[in-house]
Amino acid sequence: MKPTLVFDWNGTLLDDATALLETTNSILDRFGHAAIDMNTFREHCDVPLSLLYRSLGMSRDEVAAVDRDGSAIFHDKYESLASKAELREGARRMLELARQQAASSIIVSNHIVDPLRFQLRRLGIDDYIDAVIAFESRATQYQSMSKGERLRLYMKNNNLEPASTFIIGDMPVEIDIARDLGLTSISITGGFVSEARLRAARPDYTVTNHYELLPILQRHGFLRDA
Repeated sequence: MKPTLVFDWNGTLLDDATALLETTNSILDRFGHAAIDMNTFREHCDVPLSLLYRSLGMSRDEVAAVDRDGSAIFHDKYESLASKAELREGARRMLELARQQAASSIIVSNHIVDPLRFQLRRLGIDDYIDAVIAFESRATQYQSMSKGERLRLYMKNNNLEPASTFIIGDMPVEIDIARDLGLTSISITGGFVSEARLRAARPDYTVTNHYELLPILQRHGFLRDA
């Protein structure tokens, strides 16, 4: 049996924490709030991002203004910054190994499909990804089925076994999804959330880069020839 590797995108495969921090500070400045540093960002970051903004002192009206017009205030700033972001350390090599070993790699994200696929092509890894599960548009972002529900449906439709499925993410939400679906959770530090918050959510494993995924998979009996 081959494993299925379920990757979160932002902060997990894509090294875009700085891009999101800069976007957040741009939004805070627009409404007269003080900028924050990376440590503060990682202590407050949550999804949907409206939770982050509210925890940083923005009013409900200010958050509603950000959400208006399909979150153009956010996306127009973020996408230009994300287009310069690189992959996290070891991500490309792990995706290459998975493809060589006929393991399946999929992305489950709260981002939007089209800009995510653009980034996959820009980074030259689109051929390594078997499926992208994300929101269809800005209008439906966080308004339709959650990433956990989407993954559950994908696993059912593709007859994927929880025992051979690993979810890799940089936020507690991926740990919650793993618990709900019976998957193995692997948290990666250095993304959108502090290591302390990740460990408090009690993932099955915690890594600092993607190179560290291989011995975990091998411990479970997968990719031993890699």
